[in-house]
Amino acid sequence: MDGYLGSYATLGLLLLAAVLVFVGAFSANRLLSPASPAEPAGKRETYECGVDPVGGDWAQAQIRYYVYAYLYVLFAVEAVFLFPWAVIFDRPGFGMTTVVEMAIFVAVLALGILYAWRKRILRWT
Repeated sequence: MDGYLGSYATLGLLLLAAVLVFVGAFSANRLLSPASPAEPAGKRETYECGVDPVGGDWAQAQIRYYVYAYLYVLFAVEAVFLFPWAVIFDRPGFGMTTVVEMAIFVAVLALGILYAWRKRILRWT
């Protein structure tokens, strides 16, 4: 399909095919599924490895897991920023300004890890 409206016609045919597949899938589901499925005994019971559940359904997670996950994400993002910087560092035009910018970036992250270390957040008990 060439011309000004050719790409729009292709898009329209694609959208029509998507709608037909969507309607066909839901129609097949409606026709093939049982009207009132049987519910076996014990289907809605809580299951824990074949053993009857003991205790309540609420468990408290310790905050240190979230702190370690947050620190991992923080340093993963730092690595994402450091690798491209290291690749283009030796190109002309990326001189002392680039070094200073990355030093500020790493210093802010180092202050964060120093703060966590001083508050004893990183101590595993």
